[in-house]
Amino acid sequence: MSTEVASKPIKTSEPLFSKKNMRLLSDPLNENNPITVQVLGICSALAVTAQVKPAFIMALAVTFVTAASNVFISLLRNLIPGNIRIIVQLTIVATMVILVDLVLKAYVYDVSKQLSVFVGLIITNCIIMGRLEAFAMGNKPWASFLDGIGNGLGYAAILIIVAIMREILGSGTLLGYQVVPQFMYDAGFANNNLMVVPAGALFAVGIIIWVQRAQNKYYETE
Repeated sequence: MSTEVASKPIKTSEPLFSKKNMRLLSDPLNENNPITVQVLGICSALAVTAQVKPAFIMALAVTFVTAASNVFISLLRNLIPGNIRIIVQLTIVATMVILVDLVLKAYVYDVSKQLSVFVGLIITNCIIMGRLEAFAMGNKPWASFLDGIGNGLGYAAILIIVAIMREILGSGTLLGYQVVPQFMYDAGFANNNLMVVPAGALFAVGIIIWVQRAQNKYYETE
């Protein structure tokens, strides 16, 4: 007499780089960019983008803090009482920012001085707090990590583009190297002083928002 044992379906976990997870990385670069679409993190985009180097360091710092904070909040999400979750989130973000500040002072002190108080103000960055509250509190660590990296990269992309525009037009340099040839200055070219001040960054961000939305509308109509 033979007996048949019904085989139980094997549960397979979602691939680490599934299409759904990859969208967490790609969406903030364009369709859901934290600066140009969500209009968050504008203050640092205006303040630290006069040159590419400090903008790049700031972008790395925000990306690290966003990803690391997302992971920690996701790991603790079921243990955090709802009435103190904002306090816990701020504590974790502040810890990450302190680590970043110490690393910058130890290895790139000149850039740390340029960034000044803006590193400390990462604690109140709306992008970071928004991702903790809207995503990390309800999702697993890996997805939260990808979400943090994606939003950090989306923020970084805009910061660096704005910084390139401002440094070239405002100073004639890129990463401190002269890129506008001397013959152009001899012919009457002058650096645009507007791009050196925060108002120039506002114009640059506005142009990027206009181009991005016009491009997205074009693809939607095709």
